[in-house]
Amino acid sequence: MKTIIEQTDKIQMNMDTIKRAGEILKGGGLVAFPTETVYGLGADALNEQAAKKIYAAKGRPSDNPLIVHVADRESLEKITQEIPKAAELAAEAFWPGPLTLILRKSHEVPYGTTGGLETVAVRMPDHEIAREIIRAGGGYIAAPSANTSGRPSPTSARHVQDDLDGRIDMIVDGGTVKIGVESTILDMTVTPPMILRPGAVTKEMLEAVIGEIAVDQTLMDPDSKKAPKAPGMKYRHYAPAAELVVVDGEMDAVVDEINRLSREKEDAGCSVGIIATEETVGRYRTGDIKCVGTRADDSTVASHLYGILREFDRDEVEYIYSEAFAAEGIGSAVMNRLLKAAGHHVLHV
Repeated sequence: MKTIIEQTDKIQMNMDTIKRAGEILKGGGLVAFPTETVYGLGADALNEQAAKKIYAAKGRPSDNPLIVHVADRESLEKITQEIPKAAELAAEAFWPGPLTLILRKSHEVPYGTTGGLETVAVRMPDHEIAREIIRAGGGYIAAPSANTSGRPSPTSARHVQDDLDGRIDMIVDGGTVKIGVESTILDMTVTPPMILRPGAVTKEMLEAVIGEIAVDQTLMDPDSKKAPKAPGMKYRHYAPAAELVVVDGEMDAVVDEINRLSREKEDAGCSVGIIATEETVGRYRTGDIKCVGTRADDSTVASHLYGILREFDRDEVEYIYSEAFAAEGIGSAVMNRLLKAAGHHVLHV
């Protein structure tokens, strides 16, 4: 298969490209497109055979549900049995945006899209190109991240091409995404509603709108014996080719330990990558040092994390050491992704 790659932008949108993407989706094909979080791999969510193509292209486990992307709130009525008041309030406050709501599915949504579950995950992206493609494709587009399953999620069309060129019909290149980590997933079928995956819409933001919010405790606990409530979170995700270790503790001790570990590995003939911040990047003495952002604004870290993990793959480093981040606000999403990428390999100093 030859993958078509076409560019457009939000200011001067190429409607011919949008139309072509929509035709491919309506015909049961696969189109990768930008959202504000990461690039998504789209298929007609109501076409079970099209949804199955996503699993095949990504190498994705079949019990890992797909998020259905819509372009307006009214679309919820067709694909859900009921919309609780709290869900209406959350959608009004955070849609379009990086929030996925889990609701009871209607018969319109095939089990091939929901991973066999009686629930459906839905969000409305805050990206004009994404919403135009959703409308052109029929209004209901299943779109997990457009990468090979287990790899760092794509934040640019180049990342999508690296993983899926020749395996999907089309890539719509809309530039680099803004947020850089996947949406918050909020389960509205339980009381209180529960965060199953942290993202840019934080627990504090949600509680200000709908009251008490629970958090799946397995998200940050490497020693938990319980399975994550979101099926996809039990799988290895976001992982670079190198062995990744997160070093946690007081910052001076963290820097000293990463320097020690890096020297030790390089003395043994191994190549090392270091994930640093603006505050610490000048304190590392050896290795392939990359600045992920500033601790003064964790959103900068979120937006660069996956890109840096992919850069280390291109640099072919064998070991990566990363500083830890505060698990609050969007920092919760950053740490969740780092821990998954590291297989929960954390060194406390």
